Amino acid sequence: MTKGAIFPDLNGQSVFITGGGSGIGAHLTDGFMGQGADVSFVQRRDATAFCDEMKAKHGRSPHAMRCDISDIGALQTCIAQAAETHGPVSVLVNNAANDARHAAEDVTEEFWDQSQAINLKPYFFASQAVIAGMRAQGGGAVINMSSISYMMGGAGFVSYTTANAGINGMTRSLAREFGPDNIRFNALAPGWVLTEKQKEMWVTPEGLAAHVERQCLKETLAPQDIVDAVLFLASRSSRMMTGQMMVVDGGVVTTG
Repeated sequence: MTKGAIFPDLNGQSVFITGGGSGIGAHLTDGFMGQGADVSFVQRRDATAFCDEMKAKHGRSPHAMRCDISDIGALQTCIAQAAETHGPVSVLVNNAANDARHAAEDVTEEFWDQSQAINLKPYFFASQAVIAGMRAQGGGAVINMSSISYMMGGAGFVSYTTANAGINGMTRSLAREFGPDNIRFNALAPGWVLTEKQKEMWVTPEGLAAHVERQCLKETLAPQDIVDAVLFLASRSSRMMTGQMMVVDGGVVTTG
């Protein structure tokens, strides 16, 4: 088994992750805790079982809070609670999203607004909420999870791909505005990561084979591939990277 990289500067860092108790988010929580970071996360569902699993593995539990991230006031309150528990947030990972499929002709104004309220709006307001604490500490790192879906012009979930594109633009603007404070903003666009949700809802043998054929690297993506990239972006190993979109997709899309 190949061991991942260790980033000593992440030890003791206060990390906040949206959607950190399931899917890729749960792997991110596990990955940061493995680096010695103090992790807080929000999740709509109860995360007691997952926290127990983390305590058994790492000897301590993450600070889990139930929250609907579309409720900005509640999200900001949770970030404040995380700062009280673990100190001002030094690493923020905006991860939670909803990629439910939908036909463009069926989209209502209500659906559109709710989609953006989950997939884009919280990314900005969570970022806004950690800036003062990061500035006071002399810097910090924000990683915004996007997707290659918008880069591919993916059909069948236009509100989601629109939010993904917005995340990239927002990341670049915030990186420019807060670079003088040594606060770094980067985005990460995964390809098709085979989480349990993806396997249950979307993966078919034919669809997966066709996607892997588009990749330069002929292996499927695992959650750990995304964790490793996020840890790098959070650490001082990437200290001069900001305003960038990192793609981890096996070579489906190209940037530059």
